[in-house]
Amino acid sequence: MLSPNEQLHIIASGTAQIVPQEALLKKLERETPLNIKLGVDPTAPDIHLGHAVPLRKLRQFQDLGHQVTLIIGDGTALIGDPSGRNSTRPQLTREQIEANAQTYVDQAFKVLDPEKTTLRYNSEWILDLDMEGLLKLLANFTVARILERDDFHDRYANNRSISLHEFLYPVMQAYDSVVIKADVELGGTDQLFNLLAGRELMEKMGMEPQVCLTLPLLEGTDGVKKMSKSYGNYIGLTDEPADMFGKVMSIPDELMVKYFRLASTVPVEEIDRIEQKLAADELHPNKVKRALAANIVAAYYDEAAAVAAEEQFDRVFKQHDIPEDIAEFAADLTPNDEGKVYVAKLLHEAGLAPSIGEARRLIDGGGVKIDGQPLAPKAYNVEPSALEGAVVQVGKRKFARIVRR
Repeated sequence: MLSPNEQLHIIASGTAQIVPQEALLKKLERETPLNIKLGVDPTAPDIHLGHAVPLRKLRQFQDLGHQVTLIIGDGTALIGDPSGRNSTRPQLTREQIEANAQTYVDQAFKVLDPEKTTLRYNSEWILDLDMEGLLKLLANFTVARILERDDFHDRYANNRSISLHEFLYPVMQAYDSVVIKADVELGGTDQLFNLLAGRELMEKMGMEPQVCLTLPLLEGTDGVKKMSKSYGNYIGLTDEPADMFGKVMSIPDELMVKYFRLASTVPVEEIDRIEQKLAADELHPNKVKRALAANIVAAYYDEAAAVAAEEQFDRVFKQHDIPEDIAEFAADLTPNDEGKVYVAKLLHEAGLAPSIGEARRLIDGGGVKIDGQPLAPKAYNVEPSALEGAVVQVGKRKFARIVRR
């Protein structure tokens, strides 16, 4: 086993805060496996590299010999995490939560070591609390303390509603830590209040308090906004290898080291070396990014898939070729009043553009090709014969072969 200081160096890589760091070092100095907690509410079924950042950190802890408790918040999801919200979240049904939870768990174990992971559902203890137990728990917190949270404070100051059940969320998340006796809890930077609530509740209940470790948000492929499906800048864990490789290659160079630290399986000491050599202009950024893309693909598939994805990337982007396997889209090619097909709508229906308006913008910018020929600006209507059987390309990575419905 590595020394406590060596472990701390690895754990600190890519983290935003460790509160308090000296307490984590003391826990590591005992040389006994720690219980590392991550709680996730299954509010959506699919996860992307941004969601997987804490999972990667959990896996680092596991590789250092520690145990992980992954808590599926099927109980807290009934409340809805108010973190970062300026309004009350819509409450999910039990059926939605259960379906999302199963999908999340399946994807989480693409990262975690099952033998070192304890899976718990917090409905086990939250939904079993009777009124007496709930009142005793709530007595450990004050309204003033809860209102210190930035989101609650802002909503209260701006006269926006706060539902009473939302106050229960940090209390219940804190109670999770008490139940499983967490040594360390992980979360995003927006979760620090909730994590500290767990630390506070453990102290009040006579337990050794957990250490709070926060991780930064991962920017998406645009390099600006946080990774999100709603922004269209995400890299999904279930993306096809070639698509995953291409998306990683599209990130800005200045984000490469952050992606290495938060999304890859590369050892921390190797990342330190890469960062130093990039800063000294001793490594070519394209070569480094290829290694990053290959590592991420291999992490979710295997080495063979990573090699094939890179080869396809070269065919498409270096040789200006098209992929071998292109998904077919059955389109309605019925002519309009002009005897043509409104291709902007077709692009949206084929999933090649997020909206008809965006499809028009892509056409105007020269970003749409039919059988390798770019459409002219304002060429929103196309002859049906030019589309049937044609390969439509949007941008550098999106392709579809059009067949008549």
